[in-house]
Amino acid sequence: MTGHAHSIMTIGECMVELAPREDGTFNRNFAGDSFNSAWYLRRLLPAGASVDYCSAVGTDRISDRMLSFIADAGIGTQHVARVGDRTVGLYMIELEKGERSFIYWRDRSAAKLLAEDPARLRAAVAGKTLLLFSGITLAILSAEHRANLLTVLREARAAGALVVFDPNMRLRLWPDVATMCAAVSEAASVADVVLPSFDEDGPNFGDATPEATIARYRAAGVRTVVVKNGAGEVVAEDEQEGQVRYQPVPVTDVVDTTAAGDSFNAGFLTARLAGQPLEAAIASGASISAKVIRARGALVQI
Repeated sequence: MTGHAHSIMTIGECMVELAPREDGTFNRNFAGDSFNSAWYLRRLLPAGASVDYCSAVGTDRISDRMLSFIADAGIGTQHVARVGDRTVGLYMIELEKGERSFIYWRDRSAAKLLAEDPARLRAAVAGKTLLLFSGITLAILSAEHRANLLTVLREARAAGALVVFDPNMRLRLWPDVATMCAAVSEAASVADVVLPSFDEDGPNFGDATPEATIARYRAAGVRTVVVKNGAGEVVAEDEQEGQVRYQPVPVTDVVDTTAAGDSFNAGFLTARLAGQPLEAAIASGASISAKVIRARGALVQI
């Protein structure tokens, strides 16, 4: 994964974020799991690397502002489609002792149509060296559009792209657990790297341990699995380096855990693209995540 300038693309939904302030009001930001990772990747990668976003937005003013925000962050918007009768989704963060919960409004989100046109998707991923998508990306799509996305990603992987998947399991976005788990399993089968969280995969798949989570994904053909576990020990396995364990340094001043996993993904992937071994890359991801959860909102200065 080293030796040349990388061309990164993340695929999913960016939303309007209402983040709580200490005075009880809210800041308006733009965020979303796949976009959050793109935002941190852009800040961590060298200038020679490109980071692009693949999504869809409306043609209204808030969509214009979102596109300007993405572009101002140094992230390419060429493959963000404009949909005339749609807008962008919105979510509000609620915090209790640093842990976040969300309220969503996304019925008219244009991003639900991001995989409607397979030809557009193929053009978007062409020439990219790393493609990142998530379980939320899958969840907002229809079954037909999910199939389009996975077909294009499978083709891109066969052509040499590194495909990265974060299961990011949100049951409220799915009709039931079985449908969610089936979609996540199918998505993992097209990925080289899977970055699950044990507090999601464990209960939903019935994995008793992080090692069981690793074994399940490795059996699906995934080359590298990194099981995030909140403040707990990270367990990971790579087909060449074997299994490693890493205990993150405790963070005692947690303010907001929003984007903890998204920023971890960015730190981990940046390190791997630079040729760092698995344990060092996990340490890099944990270090970035620790900085992010000490501040409010999804996107913080690192």
